[in-house]
Amino acid sequence: MSKGYFIAHLDVTDPDSYTPYRDKAPATVAQYGGTYLTRGGDFETMEGDALPPRTVVLEFPSVEAAKAWYNSPEYQEIIEIRHANATGFAQIVEGAD
Repeated sequence: MSKGYFIAHLDVTDPDSYTPYRDKAPATVAQYGGTYLTRGGDFETMEGDALPPRTVVLEFPSVEAAKAWYNSPEYQEIIEIRHANATGFAQIVEGAD
């Protein structure tokens, strides 16, 4: 079974108000078997248009696990904090075998 990846490119517009999301999200990720591969580290755009300044990549055992985390009551309880204090986009991607 291929791993599943949650990838988000974000621009945090209110860092102070975003803090509760940043503090609570890791426990929800771990609860569904996920791990952080990147969490807003430095990056360099090599091709195309510049992306928002924060990139987060989570790895899950499967796409189904990634979707279960994203749709979970635990994550949905805090996702509005992210929506209210950051712009950008997110996707779940199936890993290569």
